[in-house]
Amino acid sequence: MNIERIIDHQLTNHFKKYRQVLILLGARQVGKTTVIRRLFPDAKYFLMDNEDVQTLFEHYDISTYQRLIGRGPRTIVLDEAQRLFDPGRAAKIIYDQMPDVRLIITGSSALNIKNKTAESLAGRKIDYQLYPLTFSEHLYQMGVQDTLNTTLYDHLLTDPEQDRNRSQLYPFDLPGLLASSLIYGDYPHLLSEPSGSDYLKNLADSVVFQDLLELNLVENRTVARSLLKLLAFQIGNLVNYSDLSNRLGADARTIQRYIDIFEQSFLIYRLYPFSSNRRDEIGKTPKVYFHDLGLRNALIDDFSDIQLRNDRGALFENFIVNEALRGNDYGNHRYHLHYWRAQNTSEVDLVLQKVGELRGAEISFTAKSLSRAFTNRYSQAKLKLITSNNFYASPSDWDK
Repeated sequence: MNIERIIDHQLTNHFKKYRQVLILLGARQVGKTTVIRRLFPDAKYFLMDNEDVQTLFEHYDISTYQRLIGRGPRTIVLDEAQRLFDPGRAAKIIYDQMPDVRLIITGSSALNIKNKTAESLAGRKIDYQLYPLTFSEHLYQMGVQDTLNTTLYDHLLTDPEQDRNRSQLYPFDLPGLLASSLIYGDYPHLLSEPSGSDYLKNLADSVVFQDLLELNLVENRTVARSLLKLLAFQIGNLVNYSDLSNRLGADARTIQRYIDIFEQSFLIYRLYPFSSNRRDEIGKTPKVYFHDLGLRNALIDDFSDIQLRNDRGALFENFIVNEALRGNDYGNHRYHLHYWRAQNTSEVDLVLQKVGELRGAEISFTAKSLSRAFTNRYSQAKLKLITSNNFYASPSDWDK
């Protein structure tokens, strides 16, 4: 089975170009340790899930580190380093006083990794993020697709008038594979267990909250879990903090803080509106999406057939926005991702914007007419419709 990931090239080239600490972030179970072990097979690993190892690294003492790591050039990995009280301090000591060491840090909580290393490792680190499998990675690792690519993301960037008529016939069950991603998500483990509802329920029930509780990030597990479940029912919708506060009987500041924690634990993310500050445009309220749809479905305990679901449109929208997020990040394209909505409910589900470019996509599981409200207002914008019938293109399709 093919096991490569799109991020491989960035990671393997890191120490060829930089001395800085390589920090790989991502949710639990997305494959961080697997990727690092494959790309750096000679590295020495220190797993912070091991209490004895954690205790030793929390001495924050160079002599202790030298005894653990040894002397001379080598690569070391501090795995799941969010468990350290101050991972930035540990990394700074190693980086500054052991210059021959190539240091890699992995973690599943940006609160304890990214935030706590920001000051200690200023100028000393480069962050990367590993997501659940992209659709291309899914097909590639299954052996359905011969090459890794970001064609779903690239398709968003093609001008509508340049889209070519492509054959809808593929030597594999594209609708079935799409349905699998929408229902069970894209955690790598599911390649060996395609209908992994038990795995996902366990992930939702235990692993998701393991770090949040052990790191004392949430005080009330019941409120936190209920909030995450409410957000799961609201994918693609505007987040109303006051409404969530009233429904859960928690103050709005707690709701916002828990959502921040979920986001920095790589469970969800927010998409903020694109606006030119016109009075009839929504300018602040975000929409929420889940990084993995299988986890989302586990939270609401619904793995029913995609054709029977009332939420298939929302699932497909979340799926396409996920592909845009991953492709934009892995390719370092530097687009800002937004949505656009006017008070009259005219909406573009996804807006990609950077200097000199403005592209929009309306996302619908089934075909529909394309509104021109966005392009009428922003004449420079390119707008296209993405559906379950036209979202995919194999690399050879673009040569036809």
